[in-house]
Amino acid sequence: MRSNQAANALVLVGSTALLGGALAFQYIGHLAPCEMCLWQRWPHVAALVLGLVAWAMRSNRAVVTLAALAVLATAAIGYFHAGVEYHWWAGPQACTAAGLASGPDFITAALATPMIRCDAAAWTLFGISMAGYNALFSTLIGGVALWLVRPSSR
Repeated sequence: MRSNQAANALVLVGSTALLGGALAFQYIGHLAPCEMCLWQRWPHVAALVLGLVAWAMRSNRAVVTLAALAVLATAAIGYFHAGVEYHWWAGPQACTAAGLASGPDFITAALATPMIRCDAAAWTLFGISMAGYNALFSTLIGGVALWLVRPSSR
């Protein structure tokens, strides 16, 4: 039971910190999020809601597991977004500059592309973008939480 509580606390504190950091970058640092940045926030919100439900249920293992999986979902989105930023693969055309180099519809395509691009990191530290840090920390948080709620083999 105590490991379920620890896992739930980790999910709650971790998702709060990561979501709070993203909001601080947005509102204090004035770094507007791109569409994929916003995608990464929703699983954190889900993890927080599930974590609060689990807390109300005295850290129910099934609900804590769902919260940890939500954290891992944001990690997956973060890895995908980081790959788009580092140009390892293409992202959604709705928020990247792909295909704007030439063609008769250049102006139409350029005007349809949002000002905040998903394929350009707005901020990095040691070569890792915010999406990359979200992916790394969320993997650690979700992985440890799942490890803590695993059935014990006594």
